[in-house]
Amino acid sequence: MSLVSAFVPIWVLTAVGYAACRRGLLGEAAASVLGRFVFHLAMPAALFLTLSRMPLSGFDGRPLLAFGLSTAVVVGIGWAGAGRLSGRAPGERPIRGMAAGYVNSANLGIPIATQVLGNVSFLAEVVLFQVLVVTPVILVALDRHADPAGRIRVRRIASLPVRNPVILASLLGLACSAAGLRLPAAADASLTLLAGAAVPAALVALGASLHRTGPSPAERAEPAELAVITALKLVAQPIIAYAAGLALHLSAPQLLAAVVCAGLPTAQNTFIFAQEYGVGEELASRAVVVTTTLSLATLALAATLLG
Repeated sequence: MSLVSAFVPIWVLTAVGYAACRRGLLGEAAASVLGRFVFHLAMPAALFLTLSRMPLSGFDGRPLLAFGLSTAVVVGIGWAGAGRLSGRAPGERPIRGMAAGYVNSANLGIPIATQVLGNVSFLAEVVLFQVLVVTPVILVALDRHADPAGRIRVRRIASLPVRNPVILASLLGLACSAAGLRLPAAADASLTLLAGAAVPAALVALGASLHRTGPSPAERAEPAELAVITALKLVAQPIIAYAAGLALHLSAPQLLAAVVCAGLPTAQNTFIFAQEYGVGEELASRAVVVTTTLSLATLALAATLLG
């Protein structure tokens, strides 16, 4: 599989969602309905199956530390820095941070890791890190700001893993992996079918969202703001991973893996989360499209320089 072919399905399905919405085939609420389907059903099924089948031993911590440092720095800048400079409300800033540093490690990361790195072993560590560390932080922040009074409700936050299907499915999948449990064949087949709908439905919802009647002035993504998020995602994050990898004395293959995974574009989960909580949808949808398009060039450059 060529590097270009890894991107083609993303562009095609996003275009299909846009065209279908433009022609009125899916109705006014298409993006919202598809987004809720992905968030509450398909994505939890995909995360549960991924984590329940993933071995939890044998990880090398140094490459993941380099990737994690790059993620923490870039998400922090996007969250606290870019969000504050653009005058966004505190409830919108977690989506800015996620757009800047949450990588597409699933449908795009797997084919790219296979093509550029030769295997997906390090990508499995990235998936675990994002699902078990980054995602709960983002969702806790979004859940807190969803309260009309902006209160920090300890009981509500403590119950988030039970109430949120993404976190709950991730924890259950991790528990099954640690215990060596396997689902009955019928249950596994059913979840596999549901999980298979996560990526295409999310991309169609993303395309449909690009044809919305238009965001309010407060929601509109300014070009400068989008440019900052894109630069953080495609330039700053891989550079930070590279610098951290050098400091940690990574081998050449480990350094390549950390940089390539850090340079993956913004995950469509960013848009799904933004839509679910009703904040930053415009910025999230455009960040996914722009970074996915431009990352074809930046990832090829990183692979050439380090490979």
